[in-house]
Amino acid sequence: MEKIFDTADLKELRGYLSARQDAEEMRRQLLAAFMEYSQYRNALEWNTAVRICEALAIIGWGTHEPVEAIKGVYFNGNPETCFINRDAKPRFFNAVWSKRKDGFAIDPELSFFHGSQEHPLAHPVRLNRQIGEVQDIPLYSQRNWIPKNPIRIIRGIANCYAASKPLIDSIENNLTPHLDRGMRPELYGTAIDRIILNVSFSFYDNYHCKTNYIIADESLKLRKKDFYPKLLEMYSETEIEDNGYYLRNRFTYGPFRSDTGTTRVTIVFEREFSELPLHDQKQLFSSYLMQAVGQVAKRLGGKINYDFPLMIHDFKSILDSWLND
Repeated sequence: MEKIFDTADLKELRGYLSARQDAEEMRRQLLAAFMEYSQYRNALEWNTAVRICEALAIIGWGTHEPVEAIKGVYFNGNPETCFINRDAKPRFFNAVWSKRKDGFAIDPELSFFHGSQEHPLAHPVRLNRQIGEVQDIPLYSQRNWIPKNPIRIIRGIANCYAASKPLIDSIENNLTPHLDRGMRPELYGTAIDRIILNVSFSFYDNYHCKTNYIIADESLKLRKKDFYPKLLEMYSETEIEDNGYYLRNRFTYGPFRSDTGTTRVTIVFEREFSELPLHDQKQLFSSYLMQAVGQVAKRLGGKINYDFPLMIHDFKSILDSWLND
């Protein structure tokens, strides 16, 4: 255990754990340590929990539900630390930290215990203890990840036309759970954690709150600086202002970050999309998702070790099933 805590290099840690013959005993010790440090009280204990999760991601969690130790940012800009399972549901202790003169400490008013597979809770429980020790130590985040559905669909803008609300409801309540349950991340490889599909729909709430996307001709290969000048060739300034027109490419591909295993694709939808019947919206939405993921596979296929064909096969099967719901 001391060797695990002293080994900062992830590649070295993977080599050390992979060479051991007592995997079951090592897993037992790691799980016992995790249950202790999952109720961390300060930055040092959180960082210890992160290292334990990194080791368990390598050696395997056995029958215990795998979780990932994540450091993020809370709404107020302060650090937030939590454990999530493969469905991105919080587990164990979720802490928001407050900045003090001498470092960071856990804010008990914003920190909660969540249920887990081993210890279910009906609802999160607020931390019932004094503020933890203040420490001037950087908070770590897990550098490897547990297998999870690699396709994550998120909303770039929360607004939409009313006619697309049934589609969005179906995406959130039907498609996403099917992806979480039906994808087989253990078979694809470990190079990718998430392909984030960031979708934004046109909307018109009122004159002061509106966005209607105009989809640019793909062959023009427009950049951000080109959008408004090109839009002025299509519409007058008054028409642009009155209708909330924004010229955008249908797809915008972000870089792949090998350290986090993530890449992002932004997809925008015009007003005419929302005027289609629900089934047609679902069909077109599915085709855009397939195009986006297919392009990611094309860009990364020769650069990383990942079974894109199998992943895309599973993704298409789930989309086809969703279409027929």
